[in-house]
Amino acid sequence: MTNAISRGRGLIAVMILIVVCSGVVQGYLTPLLPVVGAHVGIGGVGQNNLYLLSQIAFTVLTPLLSRWGDMWGHRRLLLVAVTMVATGSLLIAARPTPATLAVGMVLQSAVVGFFPLLAGILRSRSPEHGRIGMSVLVGALLLSIGAGGFVAGTLSDEHALAGLWTAVPFAALAVAAAIALPTSTAPRAGRFNLPAALLLTCGLGVLMWGLTEGGSRGWTSASSLLTAVAAAVLLTAWVLVEQRSPHPLVNLRMLRDPRLAAVSAHTFCIAFGAIGFLGANAVYRGTEPDGDGFGLGLGSRAISLISLAMVAVGFLGSTLTPWLARLIGDRAVLAAGGCAGAAGFLSLVLFHSSVPQYLAGALIVGLVTGMFEAATRTLSVEVVDEAETALSVGVNEMALSLGAAIGALWSSHTTAQGAVTGTGYQWAWTACAAVALGGAAVALFFRSPSTAPGPEAAPTPAGRTA
Repeated sequence: MTNAISRGRGLIAVMILIVVCSGVVQGYLTPLLPVVGAHVGIGGVGQNNLYLLSQIAFTVLTPLLSRWGDMWGHRRLLLVAVTMVATGSLLIAARPTPATLAVGMVLQSAVVGFFPLLAGILRSRSPEHGRIGMSVLVGALLLSIGAGGFVAGTLSDEHALAGLWTAVPFAALAVAAAIALPTSTAPRAGRFNLPAALLLTCGLGVLMWGLTEGGSRGWTSASSLLTAVAAAVLLTAWVLVEQRSPHPLVNLRMLRDPRLAAVSAHTFCIAFGAIGFLGANAVYRGTEPDGDGFGLGLGSRAISLISLAMVAVGFLGSTLTPWLARLIGDRAVLAAGGCAGAAGFLSLVLFHSSVPQYLAGALIVGLVTGMFEAATRTLSVEVVDEAETALSVGVNEMALSLGAAIGALWSSHTTAQGAVTGTGYQWAWTACAAVALGGAAVALFFRSPSTAPGPEAAPTPAGRTA
C-alpha cells in the first residue's frame, strides 16, 4: 500500500509539470499581445483574428486528441501534444511575426489535450488517487495561468518581447515529464473515422467562427445566418455518419448518458460567467470610474494581483472539492458550486464601486472556478468505461470552451465591447448569476454511482455496481 501511494504521488508530481506548462501557455500571451502586436504590425483586428484562430483550433483539437488517445495510447498522444506546444512556444519567442504568431498559437492550442490524456493515464495507473489527483492538477492549472500572465508582464516591462520566452522553459520541462510518464494500460479499440473527423472539425470550426464574429457582423446579417446554417448542416451530417459507423469517432450513446449530460451542462453554465467574463472583468478593473461609480481605475499590476488572488482561492476550492464530495456527495457539491457562483455575481451586481467590495464577489467566483473544474473533470472520468476516459473528459472540455466563448460574446455585447457604459455590467453580472443558478439546477439531475471511489478504492466502471 505504501509503495502504491508513493507511486501515485510521484505520478501526480510529474503530471503537475505538464499542467503548469498548460497554465502558463494559456495565461502568458494575453497581457503581451497589444505590445507585441505594435512591434510586428498587428492591429486590434489582427489580434482578434489570432484569438479567433486559436479558439477554433482549441475546439477542433479537443475531440481529436482525446479520441486518438483512447485509440492509440494516452502517453503517445500526450507526447505529441506537448511537442506541438513546445514547438509553437519556441517559434513565437524566437521569431515573432504575424505568420509565426498565427502558427505558434495554433500549435499551442494542443494544450486542450493535456487534461483528457492525463486523466486516461491517471485512471489506468493510479485509480485510487483519481479524485485527489485531478483536484491538485486543476489547482496547479489555475495558479499557473495567473502566474504565467504576471511573469510575462513583468518581463515585458524591461523589454517588450522578452515575455514571449516565458513559456519556453516550461514547455521543455513538460516534454521531459511526458517522456517520463508511464504508458496507460487502458484498453484500446476502434479505428479512426476520417469522414466523421472531417465533418466534426469543419462543423465545430464554422460554429466557433460564427459565434466569435457574429457580434461584429450582426447576428441577423446574411453572413451570420449563412454561417449558422452551414454549421447546422455539417454537424447534422456528422451525427448521421457517426450513427451509421461501426467505428464512430465519438460514441453518441455516451453523450446520451444522463450523468455525463448533467456534468457537461453544469460545466457550460459555470464556465459561461466564471471563465467567459474574465476579460470583461479585467477591463472593468482598469477603467476609470464614471459618475455612477462603475470602474475601479486600477493599474496593470493591481489588475494582475487581483487575478492572482482569484486563482489562489480557486486552488483552495479545487483541493477542497474531494473532501466536500465525501462529506456531502457529488450532486450537492455541483449544486453548491452553482449557487455560490450566483451569489458571487449577485455580489458584483450590488457592490462594485470599490476594490474591497469588488473583491468580495470576485473571490467567490474564483473559489467556484476551482470547485467546478475539479468536480466536473473528475466526474467525467468516472461516469464512462475506461476505454473512453479521454474522450469523456474531452467532451467536458468542449462544454467548458463553448460556455466560455458564449459568455465572452455576451460580455462583449452587454458591456459595449468592453467599455463601462452605465449599467451594462450589472446586466451582464445578473445574466451570469442566472446561468450559474441554471447550473445548480442541472446538478440536481446528476446521479452518482452507488459506490464512489474513495482515497483507497478504485472507481467502479460506469454502469456497474461493486
